[in-house]
Amino acid sequence: MADNLIYVLNGPNLNLLGTREPEIYGRDTLDDIAGRLEDRARELGLEVDVRQSNHEGHLVDWLHEAQAEGVKAVLLNAGAYTHTSIALHDAIKSIRTPVIEVHLSNPHTREEFRHISYVGRAAKGTIAGFGAASYLLALAAAAEL
Repeated sequence: MADNLIYVLNGPNLNLLGTREPEIYGRDTLDDIAGRLEDRARELGLEVDVRQSNHEGHLVDWLHEAQAEGVKAVLLNAGAYTHTSIALHDAIKSIRTPVIEVHLSNPHTREEFRHISYVGRAAKGTIAGFGAASYLLALAAAAEL
């Protein structure tokens, strides 16, 4: 049982943070964000396991693993899969582990196709639009669960 562990799962293209459209996503890399999360998690008496994959099935497998390992919560930035993946929706619905949807930008202020979130329809809650701080806010929310 890993009840002080938070999985931080990141989907497609998030490996390019810092260089991909910095005017939208900021200049922080995923490693920068992971370092801040690790520091804040220690302060909260938690641990984080930060992962990234460009493959939808990996994200589904990791959600199932979160349930099997008894982690406290999952922070999920599914990237573009947010708007397309019924598989992620169903995986979130199939586990008891709370999932918090995270986005750097605010999808509702962007293109119309980004206004639909299959992940958000299954998640416990959503934090979006605060850049890299969205992850820290989501971690604080997870700590309260």
